[in-house]
Amino acid sequence: MPVSPNELSELRQQIDGIDSQLVMLLAQRAEITAKVGKYKSQVGLPIYVPVREAELIAKRRAEAERLNVSPVLIEDLLRRIMRESYHTQNVKYLCSNPLIQKIVVIGGAGALGRIFVDMFKRSGYSVELLEQNDWPNADTILSDAGLVLVAVPIKLTESIISKLTHLPVDCVLVDITSTKQKPLAAMMAAHKGPVLGLHPMFGPDVPSMVKQVMVVCHGRDAQQYEWLLQQIRIWGGILQQTTAKEHDDAMVFIQVMRHFCSFVFGSHLASENPDLQQLISLSSPIYRLELAMVGRLFAQDPALYADIIFDNKDSVALLTEFSVKFNQALTLVETNNKGEFIKQFLKIGSWFGDYSKQCLVDSRKLLLKADDDRSLSEDG
Repeated sequence: MPVSPNELSELRQQIDGIDSQLVMLLAQRAEITAKVGKYKSQVGLPIYVPVREAELIAKRRAEAERLNVSPVLIEDLLRRIMRESYHTQNVKYLCSNPLIQKIVVIGGAGALGRIFVDMFKRSGYSVELLEQNDWPNADTILSDAGLVLVAVPIKLTESIISKLTHLPVDCVLVDITSTKQKPLAAMMAAHKGPVLGLHPMFGPDVPSMVKQVMVVCHGRDAQQYEWLLQQIRIWGGILQQTTAKEHDDAMVFIQVMRHFCSFVFGSHLASENPDLQQLISLSSPIYRLELAMVGRLFAQDPALYADIIFDNKDSVALLTEFSVKFNQALTLVETNNKGEFIKQFLKIGSWFGDYSKQCLVDSRKLLLKADDDRSLSEDG
């Protein structure tokens, strides 16, 4: 028998009531996680504990299956809830080295520098900025520094480092540039004390460092800056250690090639001048995401991306080789050689191996989220 209008109204009221209960439960959960965050800050526990998160998700998925609820739905909900939870926990952090008198962030007023200034202050450190107009007083500012963090544009990094020849011998000198070999060598030459190269693999728009990757390239006297690495762990960061050369070699593929391709794609779109809104409206979630990844590049600092692409010594060679591969692939289309295209397609798929299958699973989750966002925006 069909549901009557009155019955439908009653069912909707029941759903509204359950939804309200969910909101109340989330509020209660937020209060508890805030207390958890306070405790973690007191004892120095990391905000993000991968094992704990994995166990929690596994248990809830098992419960969902027993109750005939989609475990995928439950995992999606939990991950979104936990992400919010991490952000509400990061008010204060334990100071891993209270003996540090002062931290100086050179370029701390910049977009990325501000994140580190904020995180250090939340951890109870005394922080001072050194900006362009402060160099006449640099000796005074740097005289009692326990850590100097260089957070300036790539093109300025080496020249700034070259000025840091009179730091206290036990001061830790660190840079956060997206290239590592040259800055690390410059720091080793300028300073006789502990030296460390870091590369934050995130931008200034991140709400916290939870689950954010920080590349670590060791320089000198690692035991003297272990406290800093522990501080980053407390913030929730994920440390990935490598050599400076390995880092720079990888960044050609991770940053240079990716950003350059987005630049060229955006340039071609702008020159062809199609109706952008029509492209968006006609696109499936996967194409909207791809377009969004191109579009977001052009909402950021062009000088930053120019430095990333132009200042890597291997950029020209790799991008030239890429242009050769592009033209070879274009030749297959021009000659209607589908057979060779399929042959190469399968060969490339073999190189990716099981990772391509995992990408299919992971991207499906992103696409569902993108589809939800689109439905919400259209309903609004």
